[in-house]
Amino acid sequence: MASVYRSEQARAEVRRWCVNRIEGSCLAQARSEVVTSAGITGVVTVGPEPRDGEPSVVLLPGTNMNAALCLPVAEAMGRERRVVVLDLPGQPGLSADRRPRAMRSSWYGKWLTEALERAVPGPVVIVGHSLGGAVALSSDSPQIVGRVLLSSAGIVRLRVPVPLLAATVPWLLRPTVARSTALVRRMAAPGQAYVPDYLGEWMDLVGRCCRTSLAPPPLPSGLLELRRAVPALVVAGQFDPFLPPRDLGPAARRRIGADFSVVEGAGHLLLDESPEAVLVAVREFCAARRTG
Repeated sequence: MASVYRSEQARAEVRRWCVNRIEGSCLAQARSEVVTSAGITGVVTVGPEPRDGEPSVVLLPGTNMNAALCLPVAEAMGRERRVVVLDLPGQPGLSADRRPRAMRSSWYGKWLTEALERAVPGPVVIVGHSLGGAVALSSDSPQIVGRVLLSSAGIVRLRVPVPLLAATVPWLLRPTVARSTALVRRMAAPGQAYVPDYLGEWMDLVGRCCRTSLAPPPLPSGLLELRRAVPALVVAGQFDPFLPPRDLGPAARRRIGADFSVVEGAGHLLLDESPEAVLVAVREFCAARRTG
């Protein structure tokens, strides 16, 4: 099992950044932990108790992301329903720092099933972004009544265009806030004027303190075929450099029988670039998933 952190000092620095960001928000009392076979899982819970038959929303962030980065969208979504954000183990944040070198999809699937049992009573709609989408597909938890997969990994192989690679290499070799911000901008839509300052600061911290994981490969066809039994919506940004709609859309329909939609004017960072579009998509999807 490999640690995501370069050292114990790096681990402490990342955790301190995440805790300070959460405690500096209006969600300071929402942070908790549960224990799974993968270790401690950091949890942020927002919003009212679910009404009878109403699913909670469980948000799974993507590679190098966590609940501390998702606070704005979690808070907005939490005004309407119960929202639980889980930090992925093996990613920088407030969950356990180790991840396996192989068989990651089954490991993450088992982790998610356990985390749901311990943190979220009742039915859930999983909202997974990027790596979080692949993790959402890895679990066969009976609590899952639907999946909203945002720029989701696990369905097709991610592309890495030359301009994005050109921004990634300097960030890996010698991260700075400027290089980190340039990388974030390459993930967003061309000409995207608004990229939160904290994303550049965070990615600089990740570059200095962490061993970033590679893009996950597509999940096995047999596993994806089993996921057709649960309704799914796959959402892509119009200008997503990793997962362009022309690739992701047909594969999502063919491999998991999902509905598919495109967010105009957005790139890969849907939670930051187009939070309102995400809120609308989740609201409409959940309205059809009431079990009562």
